[in-house]
Amino acid sequence: MNSAGDAADEAVSRPRPRVGLLGTGPWARRTHAPALAAHTGSEFVGVWGRRPEAAAELAAAYRVKVYEDPDALFADCDVVAFALPPDVQAPLAVRAAAAGCHLLLDKPVATTVEDARAVAGAASEHRVASVVFLTLRFAEPTAGWVEEQAGRTGWFTASAHWLGAVFPPDGAPSAYADSPWRKAKGGLWDVGPHALSVLIPVLGDVTSVSATRGPSDLVQLALRHASGAASTAVLSLGAPSAAAGVGLELRGAAGVFGLPDWSDVPGAYGRALDALLAAARTGVPDPRGAAFGARLTEILAEAESQLPG
Repeated sequence: MNSAGDAADEAVSRPRPRVGLLGTGPWARRTHAPALAAHTGSEFVGVWGRRPEAAAELAAAYRVKVYEDPDALFADCDVVAFALPPDVQAPLAVRAAAAGCHLLLDKPVATTVEDARAVAGAASEHRVASVVFLTLRFAEPTAGWVEEQAGRTGWFTASAHWLGAVFPPDGAPSAYADSPWRKAKGGLWDVGPHALSVLIPVLGDVTSVSATRGPSDLVQLALRHASGAASTAVLSLGAPSAAAGVGLELRGAAGVFGLPDWSDVPGAYGRALDALLAAARTGVPDPRGAAFGARLTEILAEAESQLPG
C-alpha cells in the first residue's frame, strides 16, 4: 500500500491536464480565457477561433499557442473549452469527443434536438467527461442554494424571470449584442437554460411546457414538473434597461425561498472546470453534463415549436 507521502509525490508528478479554448468573442475574453489561465489544476495551452486575427490576439495575451486547425488543438489537449455559438459548438464537440477530449461546453449545447443528442451521444460513446457551464449551477452562493433547495420536498410552485437588456429598445446594446445567434434565437435560448438549470434539479424534470410570446423577444413558459409542481419562466434579451433583472422564487411547504445574488463569473467557470476534471478522473458523469444539456435543448425546442413564426 502506498504511503501518504507516496500518494502526494504521485500527485505532484502527474502532468496537469492540457486545456484548449475554442472561441474569441467577448465571453471568451472576459470569462473563459481569464479563468483557464488562473486555474491551478490544469494548463491553458492554446486558442482556436473562426477569426484568425482574433485568435492570434487572444493567444498572445495569454502566451499560449494559436491554432489554425481545431483538430490540431484537439490532438494537443485533454480538455476543450467552448466559447462558440451553439450550432458551431455542437459539431466541433462531436469531433473533440472522438479525439478523446473532455468537453467543457457552453449553453445551449445546440439549438436542435438532433445536434444536442449527437453531442451527448459522442461523449458517451467515446467515454469522455462533459460539463455544461450553467452559471447559476457553479457561481456562489447560488450553486449551494440550488443544492439546498433540491434537498427539500413539498414544492408547490416557482416563478423565474431573466430579463436581459442585451438589445434594449431604449439604450445602447450590450457588449454581447454583436452575436447573430443571440439576435436570431433571443432570450428563450440564451437565458432559458439558466432558468431551467435551477428549476429542474429542485422541482424535477419538465413533463409539459407551453409557451407564449410577449413584446420584443420575450417568451413566457408555463411548466409542469415531475414532482407535480408548476412553474413559470419569463425570458428576454430585449427588455428596457430599467426593467432588466434576474430573479427566481420557490414556494412550498417549507416556505418561500428566493435565489441569492451572485458574482465572480470567472471563478464559477473555474469551478465548472474542477467538476469536469473530477468527472474525468473518477469516471462518474457530472449531472450538469452533455446529457443534461441535451434535455434542456429538447424542452426549449418544444417551447419554440409553439411560438408563432
